[in-house]
Order: sequence, then structure tokens, then C-alpha cells
Amino acid sequence: MEIGKYIDHTNLNMDATAKDIAKLCQEAMEYNFESVCVHPCYVALAKELLEATNIRVCTVVGFPLGMNTPKTKAFEAIEAVEMGADEIDMVINVGALKDKDYKYLQMEIEDIRDSIDGKVLKVIIETSLLTEKEIIKMTEICNNTFVNFIKTSTGFGKRGASLEDVKIINDHKNEILEIKASGGIDTYEKMSKLIEAGATRIGTSNSVNIVNNIHQCTDNDCHCDNCTCEKGEK
Repeated sequence: MEIGKYIDHTNLNMDATAKDIAKLCQEAMEYNFESVCVHPCYVALAKELLEATNIRVCTVVGFPLGMNTPKTKAFEAIEAVEMGADEIDMVINVGALKDKDYKYLQMEIEDIRDSIDGKVLKVIIETSLLTEKEIIKMTEICNNTFVNFIKTSTGFGKRGASLEDVKIINDHKNEILEIKASGGIDTYEKMSKLIEAGATRIGTSNSVNIVNNIHQCTDNDCHCDNCTCEKGEK
């Protein structure tokens, strides 16, 4: 398994600087990650830095709360694609889901899907705020709207991805829909379990540490330097 191709190497920090994004892109090239995920204001910079590579540029829409209007989200997505984004991670209106306004949710997803000229669309549902029934319903909506991915978390919620979240989605998704797990994924052990449960993409800001400790972290007696796995020395 080429582990780097599962990873969206991410920096969505509020204080991220251009220098930080340059470092993110350099690391993505060094480790051959699938994409970098950056704030919209850094899409053009990331695209320029990665121009000679096959690494994708991913950005976020309606982030992190998802409470923007559908027109605002669609405008964000269109502008991001014009600046060079290959993938769009949009946050749903969780309040609309709680209100059972499924037509609204389908409409806002379809508006963005139809505005981005066939680019990859990932729908962030923030599973930490949802019941099992709500996760299932959002999976069904993502099935029906033919988006590329359903994504567990923004990383700004109460928690990140859980194995249970991914298993629920995997049990109810169609063959087209893929799963991106994100939030709190900081060890190879966690990452591999999420992949086994059905995730095909991992969003993490701990990518380099995960890859550097991949072999040690699979050993029963892990004592690698600076390891963050449950078995390693902190």
C-alpha cells in the first residue's frame, strides 16, 4: 500500500502563513502525498508551487461552520476552481440536517457540484454533531447527488473521525461514493484502522510524522524517536 496516496496533507490553521504553505507543498512533494488541503486564499500559491507535479490542490468551502448561504458556497467554489483548485471540501448546513430539511441539503450540494466543472467534491458532514440516523441520511443524500466523497469532519468539531463513523458510512454508501476520514488522525495505527474500515482518503496535518513512523508503529514494541503511536514513547 502506497500510504502517501491516501493522504490530503493539510494546513487549515487560522494563523497559517505563506511560508507554512510553501513548507506544506515541499513536504507533499517529498512524500508524494495525494494532495495538499489549504484555505482558499492559498490555492493560487499552492497551485504555483506544485505546478510541475501530479499533487492535487484541495480547498474548503463554507468552512468550518457550513452556515453560509448556498449561493455564497457556490461562489467560493467557483472562485477556488478558477484559482486552480482540483478538489473542493464543502461543509454542509448541519442545522438544516437537524431540521430534516433534506431538500435544502441536496440543493446546496448539487449547486456546488454543478458549479465546479467536474472537479472532485467532498461533502463534510461533521459526524461528531450527528446521530447514527443522521449520518446514514447524509450518506444517502451523498449517494443520490453523485458526489465523489463524504468526509467525516472539519477538524474543528467536538472530535474528529471515529471508526464507528466510517463503518456506518461504509455500510450505507453506494459503490461510487468514497470516504474521507479527517480530524485527530495522528498515527499510522489510527490511519490504517480507518482505511480498513472503508476510508479511501485521510485528511491530516500529521502526515509527515505518520509516514516517518510507519514501520516502527506497526511493531508490538515500538520505541522510535518522537513517536506518537499508542505503543511509543512520548
